[in-house]
This record gives sequence, structure tokens and C-alpha cells, in this order.
Amino acid sequence: MAKKNISLKKNFIMNMILTMSSFIFPLITFPYVSRILLAEGTGKVSFATSLISYFTLFSQLGVPTYGIRVCASVRDNKEELSRTVQELFIIRFITTFVSYIAFAIVLLTVPRLQADRTLYIVVSFNIFFTFIGMEWLYKALEQYTYITVRSIAFKFVALMAMFMLIHEKNDYVIYGGITILAASASNIFNFLNLHKYINIKPIGNYDLKRHLKPVLIFFAMSCATTIYTHLDTLMLGFMATDTDVGYYSAAVKIKNILVSVVTSVGAVLLPRVSYYIKNGQMDSFKKVTSKALHFIILIAAPMMVYFMFYAGESIRFLSGSGYEGAIIPMIIIMPTLLFIGASNLMGIQILVPFGKEKIVLYSEILGAFLDLIINAMLIPKFTSSGAAVGTVIAEFSVALFQLVVLKDLIIPILKEIDHFSIVGALTLASIASLWVKAIHLNSFFTLAISATCFFVSYVVVLRLRKESLFIELEEQIFGWMSLRVKKWKIK
Repeated sequence: MAKKNISLKKNFIMNMILTMSSFIFPLITFPYVSRILLAEGTGKVSFATSLISYFTLFSQLGVPTYGIRVCASVRDNKEELSRTVQELFIIRFITTFVSYIAFAIVLLTVPRLQADRTLYIVVSFNIFFTFIGMEWLYKALEQYTYITVRSIAFKFVALMAMFMLIHEKNDYVIYGGITILAASASNIFNFLNLHKYINIKPIGNYDLKRHLKPVLIFFAMSCATTIYTHLDTLMLGFMATDTDVGYYSAAVKIKNILVSVVTSVGAVLLPRVSYYIKNGQMDSFKKVTSKALHFIILIAAPMMVYFMFYAGESIRFLSGSGYEGAIIPMIIIMPTLLFIGASNLMGIQILVPFGKEKIVLYSEILGAFLDLIINAMLIPKFTSSGAAVGTVIAEFSVALFQLVVLKDLIIPILKEIDHFSIVGALTLASIASLWVKAIHLNSFFTLAISATCFFVSYVVVLRLRKESLFIELEEQIFGWMSLRVKKWKIK
């Protein structure tokens, strides 16, 4: 079991590196791109990406999450793993083919899409790359080092292409293509490396029916999730302007970067939790779950508070002065860091491994319904701010629904967390940083100084209060560093 724990820590580190790369790439590129393409250009790409996400969603048919679970459960049996992967690949081939037919029909018949037909075709390559990538297999096998190295390499290529090819406002089609390159073109290597993990030759004796019910349930879950994560952008595109979409996408881009940090711990847990549950190791499951939820609160709370205070400076630094309309939506949308972090853990990392996909589906249907209603009511009058309100309420409702279902597991964990220390740390960190606003520096120096004051103060208070998880993480980090130093001295 020790080996598995080391592996889990390694997976977490690799996923943190991957998360940091996803954080750094937009930090470098978006300030450059947003100032050239302006809100209208970035809005066009954001709208196209949101539209294509629905076709990608159908082509995936719930396989990404289901594939991790089912492949993780048979990963010790190469023949059964190969058969399972090939069965899911056949299903994905059919749905991808149908998805492209539907996309072609929509592209040729919807007037709103005619002016930027090339952009939609370029962005639609995401459907194909997602199909051949089979990321779910590599996650099921916990190949996070490979996933991280491959992803960073393509992000670097995309970064170079961004600065070399985007020079004027009309280059938004190129931006759309580079975005897909960074996000999913690396999946080509996934396809080429399949032979290392499964038998490529057809196994035979396929039973596609055994997958249909669970993948359809996961597909319904994905539909509901996609509705309240992309519907706001889509509705803004049809009910407002490309500029409003650009404002909203600037706020959402920052939010998504922060969410990826919050959910990084959960991303590596699904295959391991599925393994624990299948083998009846419930004590290990509860221990991992408790630490994961504690970590989410510990890291999401300070980021939420800080970026609500410094939303204006963050937007101006990343996007420029032409994106002032994104500030209020960003402030409104920040609480979703906590809601998404909690629902990701409760839904994908707890309910799904226990086979309770329907509970997750019901919670997401509730979120999608509320998002649709609120967007329809608020977007016509409040545009991007109205969309932000809809997203916050949708994410809160999803998390609350799942919390009620899992109250016997989650409430005891929440009671064990030292909330007083966290709130105290947040309060003192806020006081320690807000003075920076009064000296009127430029956005970069304001963020640099205020973030240092805020997060250092937060960490110091947690250390003085001896917050349990913080102390444990500190001991592990210093223990790892000490071990490395000893090995270096021996050499």
C-alpha cells in the first residue's frame, strides 16, 4: 500500500504541474491576445468554442468519466482492459461521425454562423482530437507524468505560434486554431502510444450493450453540466453582442484558471477512489476524501476572497483597459470556486465511484434548469453580469443538492475542519493587503504587492494557529526536501 500512496502523491504533483501550466499559458497569452483582438475578437472565439462544445459533448457520450472508472477497475487484466477500450472506441467512432454530420447541417443552415464559417470549422477539430485522444484510458492507468509532459510540450508550441502568427484584429481565426492546438492536438500522441498499454489487434466477443446504460447516464450528466457552463456564453452570443461575450469570457477565463487549481487534487482521485471502493478499502477511501475536501476549502477560500477584492486589477492586467465591463461579472462569479470544488469532489470523486451517477445527474439538471431560467431573465437587461449571476446560482444549487445527499459523510468532515482559523486568516490577510489599493500603482505592481501581503499573511496565520492539514502538508514538503538534500550529499 505504501507504493500506492507514493504513486498518489506523485500523481498529485504531476497534476499540479499540469495545472500550473494551464495557469501560466493563459497568463502569458491572454494579455497579448486580448489587446490585439479586443473584446469582439475574443468574444467570437469564445462563442465558437462554446458552440462546438455541444457537438464535442455528444461525440463523447459520457465516455470520458465512465471510461476512467471502468478501465481503472480492470487495469490489472490486459485482455479485459483491451476489450473494454476497443468497445468504447467503437461507440465513440459512431457518435463522432454523427456529431460531425449534425455540425455540418447547423453550419450550413444557421445564419448567425455564416460570417465566421472558417472559425467554426477550425474549432471543430476539437471533436476529432478528443475522439482519438482517449484521455480517459491514460487517467485510468494513472499515467499523469506522460499526460503532463505531453500537454506542456504542446502548450509551448502553441505559445510560440501565438506570438508569431497573431498580429492584428482579424487574426481571431488563427487564435481559435492555436487554442485547439494547445488544448487537444497533443491527443495525437495518445493514439500513437496505445500499443504500449493495450492490444491493438481486435479482441472480439464485444459487448457494446453493457456500456450503453452507464454512458448514457454520464452523457446526461455531461449535458446538464455543459448547459450551465457554456449556455451563458451561448445565450450571450445570441441575446447580446460579441463584445459582451468578450467581457464575460475574460472573467470566466480567470475563474477557470483558479478552478483548475482548486480541483487539481480531485482530478487524480477518481481512478484511485474507484480502486479503493472495488476492493472494499473504505478506511482509505474516507481518509483520502476527508483530506481532499479540507484541501479544497483551504485553497479555494483565499483565492475567492483575494480575486473579489482585486478583480479590477486582475482584469486590467490580463485583458487591458478595454475590458472594464468584465470586472463586475468577475466579482459575482468568484464564489463558484468553492461551489465547483465541493461539487467536483462530491459528485465525480464520491458519488460516481459508488455508482450513484443518477444523483449527480439530478443535481446537474437542477443547476441547468436554474441557469436557463435566470439567464433568460437577466441577460437582456444585465448582459454579462446577468450571466454571472445565473452561473453562481446554478453551481450553488448543484453543490447544495449533493451535500444534502452526502450529509452523513460530508458534515462530519466539515465539522473537523478548523473554520475559525481559516476565517481568521482570511480576515487578517485582507486587512494586510487592502492598503495597496490606496497607493494607486499600476495593475502589475498592485497585484504583486497585494498578493504577497495577502497570501503570506494567510499562510502565517494558519501556521501560528497550527491548522491541521497545513501542518501536515508543511511536514511532508520539508520532509521531501530534507530527503532530497541527504541524497544529494551522499552523491
